[in-house]
Amino acid sequence: MSDAPNPPETRRPKGTPRFPDGPKADPAGSHFERRIRSFQPRRSRVTAGQADALARLWPKWGLDIDGHKIPDLGELFGNDNPVVLEIGFGMGEATAQMAAADPDTNILAVDVHTPGQGNLLGLADRGGLTNIRVANGDAIILLREMLAPDSLDGLRVYFPDPWPKKRHHKRRLIQPEFLSLAATRLRPGALVHCATDWEPYAEQMLEVLGAHPDFENTQPDGGFAPRPGFRPLTRFEGQGLDKGHVVNDLLFRRVQHGEKEARG
Repeated sequence: MSDAPNPPETRRPKGTPRFPDGPKADPAGSHFERRIRSFQPRRSRVTAGQADALARLWPKWGLDIDGHKIPDLGELFGNDNPVVLEIGFGMGEATAQMAAADPDTNILAVDVHTPGQGNLLGLADRGGLTNIRVANGDAIILLREMLAPDSLDGLRVYFPDPWPKKRHHKRRLIQPEFLSLAATRLRPGALVHCATDWEPYAEQMLEVLGAHPDFENTQPDGGFAPRPGFRPLTRFEGQGLDKGHVVNDLLFRRVQHGEKEARG
């Protein structure tokens, strides 16, 4: 199917949703308190191929983060395989590659970018990848309101918005409060994997994760990790490397409360 942009729409009444059975524009609405968001929705055109994938596959593989219904992950994926939460997947190429390389691990991929949601659904469909589900909305609401304790076997946060200006640092996702919330949903032994090409943010991640009692660094020296083979080199990352950016990976493991102090 052609992935050329759709022609201008003239028949859809103003205010009606583009995809009636697809991802909602604001699934949680005003049901939850306003907070400083760590993401900024991007607006760009949905191509014909992405629109087709959203229309066909969202009812089967999509999840709106409305904060009300608590999904049964085994039912959502149709099996009891381990589930890894990926927050922010861009256009989904790396997510699809990781799903293809590890079909026995389920990936719950969260983003708010409609073209990326459609693109990942299309990649999963064409690749026969049944271990991907796409969630639309705020990952904090998903973690806090919709996921059961100890329900996740991993967390991936690749190249989150670095919010480089000092006054915006409070918007960065990797903060002590976020890690405390994530820890309640991660099973002991679950791997938290972050990657960024913004060195000041990488240093903050290392400091915050290193100080948190529920996580321990997998690196004996307490530093950054080499890029593991299971994380593909993304197009975005390649562009950053071409510009001389340094990419840092962090691999931390969820520990039982108090276990880190006992080892120390």
